[in-house]
Amino acid sequence: MAADASFDNLARQFNHLPLIDKLPNCFPDINPVDIYRAHITSILSDITGADKSVIYPVLQWTATLDKGDLMLAIPALRIKGKPDDLGKQWLEKWPESPLVEKPVHNGAFLSFFFKPEPMAKTVIPMALQHKNDFGSNPANGLRDQNDPSKGRQKIVIEFSSPNIAKPFHAGHLRSTIIGGFLANLYRSAGWDVTTVNYLGDWGKQYGVLALGFEKYGSEEELVKDPINHLFTVYVKISKEVADEKQKAEDLKAEGKEDEAQSILDNGVDEKARSYFKKMTEGDEQAIALWKRFRDYSIERYKQTYARLNIHFDEYSGESKVSEDEMQQAAAKLKEMGLAHEDRGALLMDFTKSVPGKEGKTLGKAILRKKDGTALYLTRDISELINRYERYKFDKMIYVIASEQDLHVKQFFKIVRMMGRDDIADKCQHVNFGLVLGMSTRKGTVKFLNDILRDVGEHMHEVMKKNEDKYSQVEDPEQIADKLGISSVMVQDMNGKRINNYTFDLSRMTSFEGDTGPYLQYAHARLCSIQRRAELSDEDIAAADLSLLTEPMAINLLRVIAQWPDVVQNVLKTLEPTTILTYLFKLTHTLSTSYNHLRIVGSEPEVMKARLALYNSARVVLYNGMAILGLTPVERM
Repeated sequence: MAADASFDNLARQFNHLPLIDKLPNCFPDINPVDIYRAHITSILSDITGADKSVIYPVLQWTATLDKGDLMLAIPALRIKGKPDDLGKQWLEKWPESPLVEKPVHNGAFLSFFFKPEPMAKTVIPMALQHKNDFGSNPANGLRDQNDPSKGRQKIVIEFSSPNIAKPFHAGHLRSTIIGGFLANLYRSAGWDVTTVNYLGDWGKQYGVLALGFEKYGSEEELVKDPINHLFTVYVKISKEVADEKQKAEDLKAEGKEDEAQSILDNGVDEKARSYFKKMTEGDEQAIALWKRFRDYSIERYKQTYARLNIHFDEYSGESKVSEDEMQQAAAKLKEMGLAHEDRGALLMDFTKSVPGKEGKTLGKAILRKKDGTALYLTRDISELINRYERYKFDKMIYVIASEQDLHVKQFFKIVRMMGRDDIADKCQHVNFGLVLGMSTRKGTVKFLNDILRDVGEHMHEVMKKNEDKYSQVEDPEQIADKLGISSVMVQDMNGKRINNYTFDLSRMTSFEGDTGPYLQYAHARLCSIQRRAELSDEDIAAADLSLLTEPMAINLLRVIAQWPDVVQNVLKTLEPTTILTYLFKLTHTLSTSYNHLRIVGSEPEVMKARLALYNSARVVLYNGMAILGLTPVERM
């Protein structure tokens, strides 16, 4: 049993602690707060008579240290009586504890404060021993925590999903950043994670692009800069399509219907439709050209993803779903009476098939156009069923903008109505708001590579202002690039996912306030402190941690101890801002401590203890930044 092993490890490594009860979801050798939670649970159980399994999960970590290290909402124990009266009774019976102070009672709440010395002797060695794994709990990903041999749970996360042959639109930025964060989070929790990039790589637009390349394309430019070249070609040929449509409209307005129709029948748009039909029929030449566009685009995307610390296990796409599979899905829905023909098109009317408010909200959806073309819903349904057969996942997350909320709800509902609750129950939509202010003054969209270049150059100029520090950095341009990427990613994750935010270059690149550069500076400063102290790992391991008695040291210790609980909480909310808020709390606590907890010039034993504390903070800061997808820098 995973939890049993955790208790055995604790007994071996931390013999200064009292014995604690073995409880479900308690991992005291990797989460220091679990030690205190289990200890408090035992005391409360003896005092109140409540079952330990009820008490343990309702002892929650606090957002601010003045509220304590753990908090209990008295009504959560489901014991008869007024919460305020119960709190007073329990306080009178509270025994002396080696780990916690006497609780603070405030109305319906009890706040628990940890005693500093045993906390220092537990939290710091735990953080320094586990290093990059501190905060992670692989038991979360087990199918059965009582039997690890049953293996890990599988999760598939679909995110980013740009359109082939188009530059990486900044609108895909949020899906990419949030999806990368979720993949890191679930990996740290022990899940078997598969990341999928479901590309927009099929449709009539590729017929338009092929015709454009024939007219405006350059083999040399295609090899050198495929995405931007194909986009330029697409813009030029699309203008021709628009001009033809406008000319036809003008002729119609003059009553020249035949001339107008002739232009449309022989125009680029109709030729593109015919070209795409050849693609769907497997024409070798058409498919070969499309495949080249796709392959070149993916290679260029990979370079951008690498800068963001993102890797995809599978590059899938709309092209992977066959026409036959989509037709079968549509036929099944029609056969089940869920879809009906309407003037040649296939419709799904949820207002008739789903009762009440839900049906009205879902409205109507087109599954197949009257020309026989299957739409996104049919394609998504087929792909999901195929994906389930391929991966047998326990969870499937779609990271898609809130603009598509209705589409996703319709999609999940249809899968359920097809009798596939086994799949629908495992699906989750993680949505997000818009990025505002991403267009240039001319109204054209700024592309992600341009944005990353701009912020990188800006950070480089800022770094140059401090000549002494700049001269010590080995590769300043690479560091500037990492700082720039951190700026973009932190601004994106700073608020709740569902909120829109305005892209603000000057604010995001500032070293003041809660920004990416500020986080990076905090990490680099901790690395600098370690270098200047010139103490070995053995020196730090031998530190007398009972010397950490200053209020600033205790507060920093209390924040560090919260980290594993923060990660557990984020697994419930899937909000990156929860981690960011915590990391900024940690860095603010650090910045106020430096004048009080000096390393260089302090007594040798005090220096060791303080450096052990700062190294623990660095471990947590590094791990938090890594889950968010940032690359912590050591000098800047």
